[in-house]
Amino acid sequence: MDVDVNTQQADALVIIPTYNEKENITRMLDKVMGLEGAFDVLIVDDGSPDGTADLVRAGQQRYPGRIHLLERSGKLGLGTAYIAGFRWALERHYAYIFEMDCDFSHNPDDLIRLKAACQSGAGVAVGSRYVKGGKVDNWPIGRVLMSYFASIYVNMVLWLGVHDSTAGFKCYRREVLATIDLDRIRFIGYAFQIEMKYNAKRLGFRIAEVPITFIDRQFGTSKMSMGIFKEAFLGVLQMRFRRVKPAP
Repeated sequence: MDVDVNTQQADALVIIPTYNEKENITRMLDKVMGLEGAFDVLIVDDGSPDGTADLVRAGQQRYPGRIHLLERSGKLGLGTAYIAGFRWALERHYAYIFEMDCDFSHNPDDLIRLKAACQSGAGVAVGSRYVKGGKVDNWPIGRVLMSYFASIYVNMVLWLGVHDSTAGFKCYRREVLATIDLDRIRFIGYAFQIEMKYNAKRLGFRIAEVPITFIDRQFGTSKMSMGIFKEAFLGVLQMRFRRVKPAP
């Protein structure tokens, strides 16, 4: 893991959890490194047996100081990967911290628009499929409906006021993650995405939705499961009756 803060060239860090993403990781790193405005990348790899981490290390040689790798042993869950990434980013004083998938379902070009929304005053900028201008490509209709009505359910229970409450393409201002008590975040799948937004809003931060086009992955295997969906359904009810406290 790279830890030399003197080599940082950006105020923005893109956290990308990976497990078996060898088909996507090199293209993703090259794409993010080529964006206007410098974005550093932290890959949180859960022991991918396909050599994903080796390809990240090759990327570190091409882009010294801008690509970082945090390796973990085994699949520990999406939420815990992001929490580890958030802590890493906060220790290194990044001003803008992103969540993004590695499979190109999130368009890296939209990182610039998400950052701009936070620069304009939002605490959290959400890449949204379900606001005007947003859409989903290449998803089965059943999955689209499940996702869409999940957000309706979340708003009915939590009054979150976010059209795409399960979205995982986001930018946080540093102070949001510093204020949320990361030790109290419980969930690891879709519920994690909801819980982070809910905490941010309850702690007084504004959430902005930026329309994006979400495209289903072309390479690799989806990590979605019915267990993850069930966690979100039940987790929302637990959130409703749990007090949100700022970090101590």
